[in-house]
Amino acid sequence: MEFQSKAQYLDSFVELGLKEDIGEGDHTSLACIPPSDRCRAKLFVKDAGVIAGIEVAELIFKKVDPSSTFQAHLKDGEDVTYGQVAFEVECNTQALLKSERLVLNTMQRMSGIATLSNRFAFEVEDLGVRILDTRKTTPLIRYLEKWAVRLGGCQNYREGLYDWIMIKDNHIDESGGIRQAIGKVEAYQKEKGLNLKVTVEVRNLVELYEVLEVGGINRILLDNFEMLLLEEAVAIVGKRYETEASGGITIHNVRRVAQTGVDFISVGALTHSAVSLDLSLKVIKGL
Repeated sequence: MEFQSKAQYLDSFVELGLKEDIGEGDHTSLACIPPSDRCRAKLFVKDAGVIAGIEVAELIFKKVDPSSTFQAHLKDGEDVTYGQVAFEVECNTQALLKSERLVLNTMQRMSGIATLSNRFAFEVEDLGVRILDTRKTTPLIRYLEKWAVRLGGCQNYREGLYDWIMIKDNHIDESGGIRQAIGKVEAYQKEKGLNLKVTVEVRNLVELYEVLEVGGINRILLDNFEMLLLEEAVAIVGKRYETEASGGITIHNVRRVAQTGVDFISVGALTHSAVSLDLSLKVIKGL
């Protein structure tokens, strides 16, 4: 992240997540559970996948009860199967019930993304291509989702609009063409004292040849190219610039796309289509 540390982000996330759920108070637990009561709980894995968010879970429990004790039995990014215990926590009971849903929602989401990312990474692990995520993330939890992508074995693209310049079709059309768009980006970077990497999106071979003629970029994004055209485009570029394929990438065609020789494949589905991994936090009677 550009503006804050990991610790600052996580502290803010936990605080806001708890506030959203608790509001003025967990009235049910306040009514039913003695303030001094303590309990022990275990997080059970209910499906096969890749676990993620254990570090965040520990932080949440420490936030609601600094005296809690947390024992992790698995590591973030580890393959898991049904029935495994990810961690145990001993905690004030009211505090545990306040934090239960934030822990589960966060870990299930992160683990789902890590699991899907792992599937994509596995499909192409012998081909040398790198699978990237996109900005198609859930607002305000992009950091967590991109973290989960890494835990699953894929890589992050840009964090946001501020750390990588991507000249897409709208920018090209509004600028009057590829040459003009690249020229404006070069002038802007010089004026602002920036040295950001530049990707330019092309929609066909005509645009590709124009980019190669103009230069001044780092990567060419081949958007929604049919497979034969993608192979031809990669061959045309050679090693002059990095190449990236995007658009319509699924778990069923990602290997074929990778076999065209592209350097990168960006997959929005890693974050926008991941299904949460089934997890369950169970209170164990007796300490």
